Amino acid sequence: MLSSLPPREREIVDILYERGASTVTEIGEAMPDELSGSAIRAMLKRLEGKGFVAREQSERGFLYAPSVPEKAASKSALGQVVRVFFNGSATSAAAALLGMQDEMSGSELDELEKLIAQAREGRAK
Repeated sequence: MLSSLPPREREIVDILYERGASTVTEIGEAMPDELSGSAIRAMLKRLEGKGFVAREQSERGFLYAPSVPEKAASKSALGQVVRVFFNGSATSAAAALLGMQDEMSGSELDELEKLIAQAREGRAK
């Protein structure tokens, strides 16, 4: 889904997920390098046409926001990472995450255990 976007367009969508609904000026300020307002507007128009961004009028001008729910976008991106870097193996991806346990808090590890238990319960039904 989002992985099919050119890098600049993806950057804009990522900014909108991070910051929420934003104006062209706010998006420009969040970009790592300077782009003209017209270049940002052109990319937003393409993103709107592709269904990734929605626009609405506000007292500050047009506000742009992602139209794909962040959870769906995250799931799609993670699926691509698993396919590309782990040969489609969710187990290998999970093992790689668990290899980072020194960077995880106890509560994060507890949350992973809980999610695994829920996944097993869902399979049993």
